[in-house]
Amino acid sequence: MPHTSVTAHARLHFGFCNLSLANERLYGSLGVGLDRPSVTVTASPAAAVDCEHPTVREYAARSVNLLGVDGAEVAVESAFPRHVGLGSGTQFALATLAAVARAHDRTVDVRDRAPDLGRGGRSGVGVATFEDGGFVLDAGHPTARFTTDRPAVGKWSVPPVAARHPIPSDWRFLVVVPDAPSGPSGDAEDRSMRSAVESAAAAPSDRLAGVILRRVLPAITEGSVERFGAALAEVGRLNGTWYADEQGGVYRPPAGELVAALDDEPAVDGAGQSSWGPAVYGVTDAERETAARAAGRAALDAAGVDGRVLVADGRNRGAEAMTGER
Repeated sequence: MPHTSVTAHARLHFGFCNLSLANERLYGSLGVGLDRPSVTVTASPAAAVDCEHPTVREYAARSVNLLGVDGAEVAVESAFPRHVGLGSGTQFALATLAAVARAHDRTVDVRDRAPDLGRGGRSGVGVATFEDGGFVLDAGHPTARFTTDRPAVGKWSVPPVAARHPIPSDWRFLVVVPDAPSGPSGDAEDRSMRSAVESAAAAPSDRLAGVILRRVLPAITEGSVERFGAALAEVGRLNGTWYADEQGGVYRPPAGELVAALDDEPAVDGAGQSSWGPAVYGVTDAERETAARAAGRAALDAAGVDGRVLVADGRNRGAEAMTGER
């Protein structure tokens, strides 16, 4: 039977440009695509939806409905943990949609359809890295569109890409995922974000604008890993002031201890929390990859927690699709 497999890759989310309702544009997120870890979803035409994975089954059912096809047999071939700050939800959703569409020989615009899968409402990084990878800064939304109640699924658009740059080939990203409670998701995440927005001070936004315009963007354009890492660390600290009441501090515990340990390591140029965590990232390069990996393990030891450590390349391509026979 013919089938299509789509592999989508993790992303790091460094934070937002603005959460204050006092400014003209809301959100505006920064992030990068990684070459690992990844999810692979395989789909074949079927008379109905057949999928054992509960989350992907929901995405498959929505995809079948959106595409106007009878059904699909969908399987998860590989995955990485959900709700740890690496973006698995969006990658699962879009990989499922793309696999079902290709299995039925249909074309689909994942950016246009992501809201129908409940994805891409605030941050556009996950959709943008699924499309083309790279370093991404999205434009956010006009603040006037903010509503107290969450919009219905499908009643928003994915923020457009404002800037995209290829990630230099010798840059690496240390990823440390402690064995700790996951960040909020679903309705809990929505409540936390809305609470943060409704109480957010405007002052960090002005500082972030300067950091992003005068430090982050020039650093990646010039290929300076040291300046890029240091600037991202400042982005993370400023974002954390908005979330302190929601996550128990500038970083979600134990991310703060991990970030502090990595800040003291010469193999790491800057560290921070990805999205709601608990995943922590560090910026480094190929020459210091081994030392950075050791620094990640040492940071877990210093925090007294177990966890996983990996070093990933930046990914400058989007998701991959392959068609074959079972």
